[in-house]
Amino acid sequence: MFQNLKVLELASVLAGPSVGQFFAELGAEVIKIENLNSGGDVTRSWRGSKEQTDDRSAYFCSVNWGKKSLALDLTSIEGKSIVQKIAGKSDLIIASYKPGDAEKLGVSYDQLRTTNEKLIYGQITGYGSDTDRVGYDAVIQAESGFMDLNGEATGNPTKMPVALIDVLAGHQLKEGLLLALLKKERTGAGSFVEVSLLQSAIASLTNQATNWLVGHQLPSRQGSAHPNIAPYGESFLTNDGKRILLAIGNDRQFVNLIKLLPELDWVDVQKNFATNHKRVENRNQLNAILSKAIGQMNSEILLTQIHQQKIPAGIIQNVKEVFELKAANELLIKADSLTGVRNYVAKDSGSFSNTTLLPPPHFGEHTQEVLDQLS
Repeated sequence: MFQNLKVLELASVLAGPSVGQFFAELGAEVIKIENLNSGGDVTRSWRGSKEQTDDRSAYFCSVNWGKKSLALDLTSIEGKSIVQKIAGKSDLIIASYKPGDAEKLGVSYDQLRTTNEKLIYGQITGYGSDTDRVGYDAVIQAESGFMDLNGEATGNPTKMPVALIDVLAGHQLKEGLLLALLKKERTGAGSFVEVSLLQSAIASLTNQATNWLVGHQLPSRQGSAHPNIAPYGESFLTNDGKRILLAIGNDRQFVNLIKLLPELDWVDVQKNFATNHKRVENRNQLNAILSKAIGQMNSEILLTQIHQQKIPAGIIQNVKEVFELKAANELLIKADSLTGVRNYVAKDSGSFSNTTLLPPPHFGEHTQEVLDQLS
């Protein structure tokens, strides 16, 4: 798809690098600039307490496949000159500097497009270009409403276990850059595309945003339960210790579920739970009934019956169990004794666009190779 595309990555941590890996997976040449003086992308040092890795930590490996690492000192005249030469030959730049820093280093859009008028420059900030606050995913989760919504009703606000705002911002930037590439193809003009973590998070509040803006109901923490649907998100233990999550989306699915469960008073069910609105109103009573009934059943037998009736439900699995799935194995990429997960999951004619990727690079691994190509 992008075999002739040259991408310069001036980004670190998760959001920007995820965009770089996306383009690498689609065939682009991606050169990742890393700070010579600091040891490169900070996530190289983000290791778990028992993790034994080299300068490619598990975290770093999550979004840095398919890239070449070039270690430079951008505060030096030589470093600036090298980046400017690479930028002059690049189609696209991905940056994630705090506002003002790119200008100080000589790598802002206005500075680099002077020698490359068709340059597409994608920039991720924390709060937009009008504030120099540093953007961190956890803080954005707190300030954008996500943490206030996440957790049990009687518990504390909870951060999500994945830097989801970074992931969402990465997807927003991909969309903007793909539109910029389309614009360039049609008009020949370059573009500046900016995405902030804060606005990416707010846009992703979706139905919780309109629960407030349209329904005038302030969303609140309620565990995994859905504010508008029941039972949707609630989970129940079977008699063999498996936890099954239900995602009942309509009344027909609920009726089909009830028919599978033992010792339920059908008259009581019709009176209190016949419609979704009644189920939402009587959620606690319904959960108690379902907990008792499902607790009497074997998970394998119940799930077989549930799937036969096309009722949306599944067992809650840990990450090890997830990667035993066929669907997960199809996304794996392997090289240099490392295993990763694809960023781009759409298939083109039944297969992924680029099946071979460089492994995540060691710090500065390709410095000499890239410099030789410039001379």
